[in-house]
Amino acid sequence: MAQKVNIDGKEYEAESLPEAARVQIANLRATEQELSRQKAAVSMLETARAAYARALKEELNKLNAKQ
Repeated sequence: MAQKVNIDGKEYEAESLPEAARVQIANLRATEQELSRQKAAVSMLETARAAYARALKEELNKLNAKQ
């Protein structure tokens, strides 16, 4: 079964596309994968930042309680 790609609402058989078009499809797929990976990394970093901010507040609350 031939692999099909849908571009702007039109379906194409991947094997029938020119090599240059297949290369661009591969580039788009790789870019999408990298974007997904980077979004996951940003999400992890935002979670870590929030945890560090909470920990800092706790430390400052301890300091203020001693004063």
